[in-house]
Amino acid sequence: MIGTLRQSGLGFRVGALASPGLALLLSLTAHCAGLQTKGFPKGGLNSSEASTWVRDNTSLLQNFWCLPASELPREELSTLIRSLASQRVPLKAWQLSCLANLAARQGLQDDFVFHPPNLLLFYNLSQLREANCRAFIHHAAQGDTELLANLPNQRVALQHTALACLGKPHPQLSASDLGLLGVLVCDMEAPQIMTADPHVLKNLLRCPRLTVMQTAALNALLASGKTQIGPPGSWNLEGLQALGPLATYISPQLWEKVQEAVGLDFFRSVVAAYRAGQLSGHDARRFVTNFLESKANLVSSRLKRRTGSSCVRGNITAATLHDDLFLVHYDCTQLESCLGTRVLRANLDPLLQHPLPAECQRVVKAKLAQIYPHGIPEDQLHLIASLVYLYSLAEIGQWNITSGDTVMILLASDAALENQTEAVLQKFLDHNGKLTGALLVAIGGSRLCWMSLKQIQIIQPSEFRLAGAPDISPCPQSRKDVLFAKAHEVFRNASTVGEYYYLIRPYLGGAPLKELQYLAQANISMDIDTFTNLNPFMLKNLSVDNVRNLLGQNVGDLQKARSHPNVILWMHSHNMSDLSEMGLDTSPTLAYGISRPPANTAYPPSNLIHTLNLPGNDGVAPTSGCPPVHLGYLSLTVALPSSLLWLLLCQAPSGPIGTAPRTLGPWTLPLVLAPSGQTPEHQIQKQRSCQMEQDTHRG
Repeated sequence: MIGTLRQSGLGFRVGALASPGLALLLSLTAHCAGLQTKGFPKGGLNSSEASTWVRDNTSLLQNFWCLPASELPREELSTLIRSLASQRVPLKAWQLSCLANLAARQGLQDDFVFHPPNLLLFYNLSQLREANCRAFIHHAAQGDTELLANLPNQRVALQHTALACLGKPHPQLSASDLGLLGVLVCDMEAPQIMTADPHVLKNLLRCPRLTVMQTAALNALLASGKTQIGPPGSWNLEGLQALGPLATYISPQLWEKVQEAVGLDFFRSVVAAYRAGQLSGHDARRFVTNFLESKANLVSSRLKRRTGSSCVRGNITAATLHDDLFLVHYDCTQLESCLGTRVLRANLDPLLQHPLPAECQRVVKAKLAQIYPHGIPEDQLHLIASLVYLYSLAEIGQWNITSGDTVMILLASDAALENQTEAVLQKFLDHNGKLTGALLVAIGGSRLCWMSLKQIQIIQPSEFRLAGAPDISPCPQSRKDVLFAKAHEVFRNASTVGEYYYLIRPYLGGAPLKELQYLAQANISMDIDTFTNLNPFMLKNLSVDNVRNLLGQNVGDLQKARSHPNVILWMHSHNMSDLSEMGLDTSPTLAYGISRPPANTAYPPSNLIHTLNLPGNDGVAPTSGCPPVHLGYLSLTVALPSSLLWLLLCQAPSGPIGTAPRTLGPWTLPLVLAPSGQTPEHQIQKQRSCQMEQDTHRG
């Protein structure tokens, strides 16, 4: 046991502890995270003080690190997991996956009721006891299934397990079924949603987004009048507000049936919520677009022709812009005709406090060009963050950006795209600005993807260390390569291999083959999330022994990620018998042909749960990836031959960084067949060519 432990970087002493292993874990985590602990007692912690310390140091626990945690005895690991749950410490997928493996090895999975719901999403479902099935699913269904974005096998298995737990055929999901399934309903097909008990709206409120078909199902359900808010003609403000973000998906056709006064009252409440930051710009603009389309449908074509381009609503004044119904009275054509430059100059902020549709945003940009022909002043740049995506490199080149605050405001929004990011940063650097760690954290790690190679190189090592652990999975491979080289230069002198891995992990997507082979011999037990983010061409060249050693105690997670494109590519590069020896399912078709059971399916009873060939029977896994696997691809990833996945991923449109994620379901993907004989290597090369072509167009 450990008597004392001194960490000079933290400046505290840990004496004889009731939980020395836990103290060691927290000390190492704090050291590598570069965080200061709060009120750590010099004489050590006893069991009664541990909970208080944990409560006051949740920011430290967010930097939980699996490598030292693997050394904890069973009881101390149990204490840690329970503390994470009681303090609701948010952990990333890469942390949860390895923590779930540690818990399973220590026999802690049966204590799931005391564990964070997100952790349950990663547990080995084959070890789930039949008697615990419903309680387990109910607890897991309170988690965030988006954490499984790169683990389609585990996500599919979770839903099939949940449906099996219901214990009898369920052609329609009852209110009690829905209470059990929670957020898992978000992965269900439209027919299941339409035939479910109307309480399904509570489940859908948990969904981060709805697919096109789910949106249609929602509108059909609302139109039926069977929900608690009744038929559209009887809707009131309270009922609509109870729908929360779901109301932003209501179709124009349904809005036409709502009493005008009720619709206008709700419009006001949406604008107020948007101003208060309680509703995202994406959701607010979707609602505004649908609502205004319903009003446009009621206007006769003759009136539209008569309106033309003249101002018929009256000139816009400061008072007009403070009206929550401004966009109801002035469409984008009237905005252009009725808004004078003088009023705009004095009232730019209140105007942009409205969730303007894209067409209206372009009108505002054009008018600002008339007011400021030589570039928008810096004090006004603070107001136009939502418009940044509309500006060209030449236009940004006219701006003066002297303050880091201006950079943060422009780039911390969801509006700036690739070219805008590089250009805004360059204008700041041209005025002797510095790329500090605080600035990089403030604008978000994904902005590293869009910095120029020169901008990345000039970041000082001391500042790079303060940038945290950015998610660079959306970056093009060329940026990942440069970012890894930079990170390797900064972190290569770490005192131990373990500390080096902790610091370099976020950048390993750009690691060369030799680096991965080195780490494979270093006993670092890479998590599956980091593994699936590796350069696929480097991953392809790793031997079976390399991968076994690289993943270490997390090697079982390959089974949960086996339909991830990068894992498929690696599997196709190796002998099936070698893969089978690792316990990896090498069957040509996966366990389930669909991601969600079709409507009116009789689900297997709970006593069959252990006979189901559930994906993900070994280990655990996380999220984020290269390329990311969207919810809509689930059916495809478990149904189609792997050789088709790359074409589909290449063909599927992808939004720029900062825009709301696209919600493509399998119904919208083009059914492109791969030429016979093409291997995943050919497909990934096509994807790379696709990306290069997109980059060329963006440039």
